[in-house]
Amino acid sequence: MTTRRIVSTQGAPAAIGPYSQAVVGGGLVHCSGQIPIDPATGKLIDGDVAAQAERVLANLKAVLEAAGSGFDRVLKCQVFLKDLRDFDAVNAVYARAFEGLEPPARACVEVARLPKDVLVEIDCVALCD
Repeated sequence: MTTRRIVSTQGAPAAIGPYSQAVVGGGLVHCSGQIPIDPATGKLIDGDVAAQAERVLANLKAVLEAAGSGFDRVLKCQVFLKDLRDFDAVNAVYARAFEGLEPPARACVEVARLPKDVLVEIDCVALCD
């Protein structure tokens, strides 16, 4: 039987529901979706979709690092957008996060609504030790 380890870091916002920031098992870290909450204040950040995407990716990076992983080990991301017309703006921020790396597989979909009415949410699965 494979064991699992719960990941929690103050470098990313605390979960806003009954879930963990990430769970490690079987050599993988499964990161819950991150939204643009500033972990220092617990409040949503101000700004457009690009600013929100930057905060989301910073939060995701903190969770990955707490799990012993990083963007260089991400296998797949899922990007959820409130408006698919924001694809190019989010894609530019996303590309910078993975600059110099072989990018992971990805899905990007428009959804009717996201938690706290944010514009973007991203989750991922990555390799970890």
